Amino acid sequence: QVQLVESGGGSVQAGGSLRLSCAASGRTFSSYTMGWFRQAPGKDRTFVAAFSWSGGNTYYADSVKGRFTISRDNAKNTVYLQMNSLKPEDTAVYYCAARTWPVMTRTYEVDYWGQGTQVTVSS
Repeated sequence: QVQLVESGGGSVQAGGSLRLSCAASGRTFSSYTMGWFRQAPGKDRTFVAAFSWSGGNTYYADSVKGRFTISRDNAKNTVYLQMNSLKPEDTAVYYCAARTWPVMTRTYEVDYWGQGTQVTVSS
């Protein structure tokens, strides 16, 4: 069982930056693919980024490529999402996610979810 706790959300103006953190419980953090999804009001939850445990591969949604960076610190059991050049359309609740398989880009692939953290970008 893995518990995920997000932090770092908030409100920012367009063009600004935020860094989200997700702390995971458990002793096998390095064996999980970690990632982020987001859900805007009235919309489905969608993939944002993932960092595979296998080979250190990273994956990004097209909408955030070049602006967001996912990283992980296995010693701290923490995954981060650095978000730069934020846009109003990035406004959503951001969820941390974990999976034991190397790839995770769909909501049905997620084994564990965090409780979510709100990100609001104003124009």
